[in-house]
Amino acid sequence: MPSLQKVVVIGQGYVGLPVAMRSVEAGFAVVGLDIDERRVKALASGESFVEDVSDELLRSALETGRYAPTTSYELAEGFDVAVISVPTPLRDSLPDLTFIEDAGRALAEHLNAGATVILESTTYPGTTDELLLPILEAGSGLKAGKDFYLGYSPERIDPGNQRWNLKTTPKVVSGIDPDSLKRVQGFFDAIVDKTVPVSGTREAELTKLLENTFRHVNIALVNELAVFGHQLGVNVWESIDAASTKPFGFMKFTPGPGVGGHCLPIDPSYLSWQVRRELGQSFRFVELANDVNEHMPNYVVERAIDILNNDRKSVNGSKVLIVGLSYKKNTGDVREAPSKRIIELLAQLGAVVTAADPHVPDHQWPARATRVDLHRDALDSSDLVILVTDHDDFNAPLLTECATPVLDTRNALRGDNIVRL
Repeated sequence: MPSLQKVVVIGQGYVGLPVAMRSVEAGFAVVGLDIDERRVKALASGESFVEDVSDELLRSALETGRYAPTTSYELAEGFDVAVISVPTPLRDSLPDLTFIEDAGRALAEHLNAGATVILESTTYPGTTDELLLPILEAGSGLKAGKDFYLGYSPERIDPGNQRWNLKTTPKVVSGIDPDSLKRVQGFFDAIVDKTVPVSGTREAELTKLLENTFRHVNIALVNELAVFGHQLGVNVWESIDAASTKPFGFMKFTPGPGVGGHCLPIDPSYLSWQVRRELGQSFRFVELANDVNEHMPNYVVERAIDILNNDRKSVNGSKVLIVGLSYKKNTGDVREAPSKRIIELLAQLGAVVTAADPHVPDHQWPARATRVDLHRDALDSSDLVILVTDHDDFNAPLLTECATPVLDTRNALRGDNIVRL
């Protein structure tokens, strides 16, 4: 049994819910806090909306009597560890830390001496020390580093990844001082296989941004290569596969219809924003990658128009079926998903848009796309199909054997009717 008994996890989404479940498994009593009443009600009834947390796992946690999903901070009273895993979106291209601020103020009212607070939300370097710390001190009357402990540990959740999950992925940990680092590391040592301590919270905050900026820039590179490769008559997918056989000096990234989720469309912009604010300079790699990746849905629509034109059809009035809405295969996560922009652009051009994705719930469904099941009638009645997300449970032969042209943005299909991005 862990020495720290009561854990509060603020935010029960794709990051916070796995933390809560692992904490229960490790023997902690866990309060899962979330402001979304519908989400909390579903969790309390044993219904998980996160693919990495099965209904069975959630129900097992509930049956232990050590997991309590709630919207009330009153249940946080007397906590030993609090983990803040709330969203940090961009609003008008500016970081919005409202959720962190609100969580910090509410948590401070229940912060007692000896407790540990850990921020997991992705943000710019300095947030833990300069934003969260003063909020906690002001609301509790306690002194960070003296009366309570504070640290930062960036989330590394990869939805749908069966090999690298919360437990198996090394966890970067930090604290505002050595004692805080010891407490933060001690907690995560109890729920993950390996922790990686760094010297300070700013280094940990930058680690997360570095990881995602690296991916963002390299995906932008191959996305632009895909555009130019098509124009030059070169099969860029084959070139990427060939390059990936090199056992050193190359890491494989593949093109796609755009980037989605919280990480790539948002996280690098946090770093770019801080560089501009603090240093008065432009982070040119990030800004260029943003420009390339943000315009990939436009390029997908351009290619769709070309395919329809080759069939002597106008996009205005054509029936276009989008296959896969989530930003990542085998998940229902539509945060910043490129499919939403593709649908919007097609609808603006007068296309009649339908979409198929069994992973995405109705309350997250795009308003301008009619939901259909992926079956032969839906394919045959469409003028064009666009594969945006290649879920494993999609019937690939159904797509490759139909007469309708399919624009494959993932290089997942082979057939006479398939056109690659």
